[in-house]
Amino acid sequence: MRRVLFVCFSAMIGLVGCAGNAPQGGTSAESVSDPAVIAAAIADTRRPAADVARDAGRNPQAVLEFAGLTPGLSVLDMFAGGGYYTELAAYVVGSRGKVVAYNNNAYNAIAARDIAARYADGRLAAVEQLVSANNEIALPAASFDVVLFILSYHDVYYLDGERGWARIDRPRLLKEVFDAVRPGGRVIVADHVARPGMPAEQVRALHRIDPDLIRADFIAAGFRYDGESDVLRNPQDNFDIIAMAPNVRGKTDRALLRFIRP
Repeated sequence: MRRVLFVCFSAMIGLVGCAGNAPQGGTSAESVSDPAVIAAAIADTRRPAADVARDAGRNPQAVLEFAGLTPGLSVLDMFAGGGYYTELAAYVVGSRGKVVAYNNNAYNAIAARDIAARYADGRLAAVEQLVSANNEIALPAASFDVVLFILSYHDVYYLDGERGWARIDRPRLLKEVFDAVRPGGRVIVADHVARPGMPAEQVRALHRIDPDLIRADFIAAGFRYDGESDVLRNPQDNFDIIAMAPNVRGKTDRALLRFIRP
């Protein structure tokens, strides 16, 4: 069963200065982004203090520039969790754009308190929240310019029957995402890095994933690999520790990849 919630927002953006590291191996997405608008979204005083506190470890300026976010785009935030990037994307695309925040039932339950606060009292009223069970997502065809998988794609490999997390049919999910992206649209994946060659069977335990596995999955789904950035990399990370462990949380080595729908 799917549950769709609609809530509305209007954003006023003030311009501020911007900063960010240049992505490596990209083609054109970062060149079409609007750094000043992204910087203004990050500086927006309506953002929760908890989000602002996470900015230093997440480098949203560089991530959203790499994604090529500009006003007027349609964005899908996959496994959006509590909505950190959902809110930033909403401020960037503005009233002419659209943001859909997808969570499966488990994500929606885990992040319930954050989600309630995020949308309380009409906040982010134009953001559409989409919630479904695993393997029951239904996305509108050719509707999105940008899809974000931020620190979430590894969970496509997760399985926990006790928590109601059924095995996700990855090819089916990626086909759904492929069909939902407009030709020329982009998928951005940021995720916790595993040791090179770590088998897919170990992703569940460590919540980490080999970037080569991400590339293989998306290329097999029909996407074209379009480069990556090192702005979230941390070679001092301990790759044998679960990504949510207190001593590495927010400090993991993270890959940032971009794919294009031909």
